[in-house]
Amino acid sequence: MNFETNKDVLDWFEKQERSLTPAFINAIEWDKIKDTHVDEKLIPILLYMRDVETLTDMYHRELLRTPTGKDPHISKFMERWGVEEITHGEVLNRFLNEMGYETDRNWQDQVRNAVTTTYNANAYFLTVITNLVGKKFTATHMTFGAIHEMEAAMGYRRLIALADHPVLTHIVNGIIREEAIHAQFYRSVARIELQRSPFAQKMARWVIDHFWAPVGQGSLAKSRTEYTIGTLFAEDGAIDNLDKAVTQRVRQLPGFDGITKITETIGGMAESAAMKFETA
Repeated sequence: MNFETNKDVLDWFEKQERSLTPAFINAIEWDKIKDTHVDEKLIPILLYMRDVETLTDMYHRELLRTPTGKDPHISKFMERWGVEEITHGEVLNRFLNEMGYETDRNWQDQVRNAVTTTYNANAYFLTVITNLVGKKFTATHMTFGAIHEMEAAMGYRRLIALADHPVLTHIVNGIIREEAIHAQFYRSVARIELQRSPFAQKMARWVIDHFWAPVGQGSLAKSRTEYTIGTLFAEDGAIDNLDKAVTQRVRQLPGFDGITKITETIGGMAESAAMKFETA
């Protein structure tokens, strides 16, 4: 799909139907979740994914303080994006509860309060820099968003394959459908913003090459990111699939020819984890 303006992208987005509607959630066979075992090694991953989705409102607030968040079309997208992502976290949390892994009543507040002071300081610094650069930083924000959404979708696909749980598969497929729509929005706006300015291309590429990290790292402990990546992508072929689904799509964006950062970063984490598992 080729769009000429951010408004065109928003118009397309608003025509896309939600997957995790109240009807969808109510129809989930919650009472059958315990009928299928879930490997214990996947529980920390479900918690990680839940927490990443829950922290969306924090990322949303950060962007609203920047020229990117003040763009009327992007801000309109983000209103729905924030609701959908938080719903993902709530559904994953209920799945865990139904499996027998009880969480505190105030688990969402606990997730938000656990974000480190270092992350908050870095986020403040980035906001200041972003406002100094101005709207040309929007291309960087949107490229980051596209990568994170595509990477998250690949992580969910790997979770489906490893868990082999019918109810979880149904839930996660619904999440993936919404993540795919989010990714299309981010990628489309990124393309438009990158095409407007060679400077925006160079800056976005430099920032991704030097500062990109897997979704959740920074706001959540790096050890949790490494465990999640290592468990999901350590199997043969998983990194090749990630490269095709994420890195090769990012290369299609203006200024991102030949990028290897995503595949190398996640591949390195997966390789390190595999070595740890072998020596454990």
